[in-house]
Amino acid sequence: MAKRRITQETFDAAVRENMEEFEMDPDEALNDAVEQFESQGVDLSCIVKAVPATSTDVSQEDQTHEVLKALDSLRNGKDSAPIPDVTADMINFTEQCSLGFAQRYLAAQKDAYPVILSYCKRSVEEQGAALAALSALASLTDGQPDLLDAEGQQFLLDVFKKYQADSSVMCVAICVVRQCCLKHEQNRQDLVKGGVLPLLTSAITRHSGCAELIKQASSTLRVMTFDDDVRVTFGHAHEHAKSIVLEHNGLKVLVEAAKAHPNNTSVLSELCATLSRLAVRNEFCQDICDLGGLKLMMTLLADSYESAELVRQVLSAIRAIAGNDDVKDAVVNAGGVEVIVIAMNGHTSSPTVCEQGCACLSVLALRKPNNCKVIMESGGALAAVQAMKAHPDAINVQKQACMLLRNLVARMRNYSQPILEMGAEALIVQAVQNHQDCGDVGKAALRDLGCKVELRELWTGKHGSLAR
Repeated sequence: MAKRRITQETFDAAVRENMEEFEMDPDEALNDAVEQFESQGVDLSCIVKAVPATSTDVSQEDQTHEVLKALDSLRNGKDSAPIPDVTADMINFTEQCSLGFAQRYLAAQKDAYPVILSYCKRSVEEQGAALAALSALASLTDGQPDLLDAEGQQFLLDVFKKYQADSSVMCVAICVVRQCCLKHEQNRQDLVKGGVLPLLTSAITRHSGCAELIKQASSTLRVMTFDDDVRVTFGHAHEHAKSIVLEHNGLKVLVEAAKAHPNNTSVLSELCATLSRLAVRNEFCQDICDLGGLKLMMTLLADSYESAELVRQVLSAIRAIAGNDDVKDAVVNAGGVEVIVIAMNGHTSSPTVCEQGCACLSVLALRKPNNCKVIMESGGALAAVQAMKAHPDAINVQKQACMLLRNLVARMRNYSQPILEMGAEALIVQAVQNHQDCGDVGKAALRDLGCKVELRELWTGKHGSLAR
């Protein structure tokens, strides 16, 4: 059941009533209002939970919160005040929006977007002012991609072209694009049609030494391959990924950027995450390998295994490119299995690393008996069993571990007994009992391990027909 919602004005009125009618002090009045509304099942996530200024001038009620005061200052000078004179107000508005989603939502409800976009367009000729205005736009659109309209889309594309040599302005403009494309398929499609993809890839190449820009641009390219807008039945995620690779040389751009920052784990994590999203075709997987991407990933795993986040992203990227059978063999021949097992054993406490490690080994083992032999000899099965013991409540760890154990014995039955001796049967049975989504893969693993398992045939197509 959906929670009830109220307006900011209703909440503020309740706080004022507590102060005026019940003589509560401001903090007590605020806390009481929050408690009362939450007890009634009201969602306050979009409400600024602050004490409004007490004023007898009812017409000023909308301007009681700091973010609205900052917006009002900007609105009053929108058409007349020189841009340099309102920079302080712009910075103040940005800071207020950065406090939380409730502040951004309230500002948007009071028509902040057209005001900020107007300043953005007025200030585009002056770098400092453009940076301040874009920062305000970035802060306002965080979590509110619906605000961006066609005018805003064109403005962003124009900024990309005008300031392509300025990394600071580009960083903020790219941030706005990324936020407005998250969970918004139409914005993605419109911006891609407008030519944003080559602008992003060229920005990475031009500013290869700027870590922050590479992170922002890589993340934005990755967002273009998402299918996360529940309002859209079919998105263009696959088409965008293909376009980035085939039309804009995205794989080479990202691999070269990674080579330029060998010691920056945050940059490398972003780049690996994006590469994994682009490995959507068999030949793309091979291209990443041929460009030196696999060698880079192996080096990262060996040299930077202390960083759990980087390890997770590298394992995810290896898992993606290993969908190609030739790349599977290349990973194993490069000593990848041993390094993956070491990484898993070094991060046993991290469920995400364990999940990606099991998934990676599972892909390497699929249809590859020789790879299964290497995984068994390197302790991969034992690492999966240890992961299941360490994270009994992590469904994805349990699921990926079951898949790995099944793949290891599907074509190599002689490995069943060694795996059972590790205690795998009890762990798989427990996973099936505790997690409904583990049912099919868990039972398949038990079956291939030679264990007793009930495989029910839910419907055979006989004895009657389907009711209309």
